[in-house]
Amino acid sequence: MKNNFSCVIVDDEPKALELLKDCLTYLYPELIIAACFTTWQDALPALRTEKYDLVFMDISMPGKTGMEVLSLLPGLEAEVIFVTAHHDHALKAFKFAPAGYILKPIDDAQLSVAVDKAIERASYKKLAKSGVTPTALPQKIGIPNNKGTDYINVDDIILLESIKGCTRIATANGDIISAYSLGRFKAIVDKHNFLQVHRSYVINLDHIKRYTAEGEVLLSNGIEIPVSRNFRDEFLLVFNKVSKNDI
Repeated sequence: MKNNFSCVIVDDEPKALELLKDCLTYLYPELIIAACFTTWQDALPALRTEKYDLVFMDISMPGKTGMEVLSLLPGLEAEVIFVTAHHDHALKAFKFAPAGYILKPIDDAQLSVAVDKAIERASYKKLAKSGVTPTALPQKIGIPNNKGTDYINVDDIILLESIKGCTRIATANGDIISAYSLGRFKAIVDKHNFLQVHRSYVINLDHIKRYTAEGEVLLSNGIEIPVSRNFRDEFLLVFNKVSKNDI
């Protein structure tokens, strides 16, 4: 991380709090864990007076839910990541525009997706405050393969699929196979409108046609991609946002 980002963890379960703290320390050693709270009563004054970049908020807590606490903080600038044992709060959490919605027990991949998104958002906020205009995102990317390097429009990519350590880049004009890993491509397209929905798939949200009752995404090329449990709540938050913006 080029900038130091601070976070606060609010969770009434000490063991869950310590587990999250350990995961963050391992995955993001430069992330400053500025404070931890096990009650909303202790957390509320700190969230009102201190400046944090990220807030990890448990939802089910005695007295007030995490969402009720956030409702008391209309001016909160921090990026919120919900951490909960219950998947059925996802749609209610949508109104807070969280950077992530993580289910317990915490999955490292799901946590990384949420934290990366939160840090990206926090970075743009810092740039906006400093008066620096973010540079425009590249519209083309290079795809190294056995024939050389193909340059394609990012918007033409429908999905990225991990296949035996390589990546299949599916476009309307055909497929390209690259020796680059899916994780490497995900980092390249992450600031564009892409989302990981499965350990093997990253999709372009602009190419979604339907989310089926079976829990699969139908894409513009007619392919159906499964949305795995670890990424489902994050996808539903984004999918509902896209759907509402299209209405």
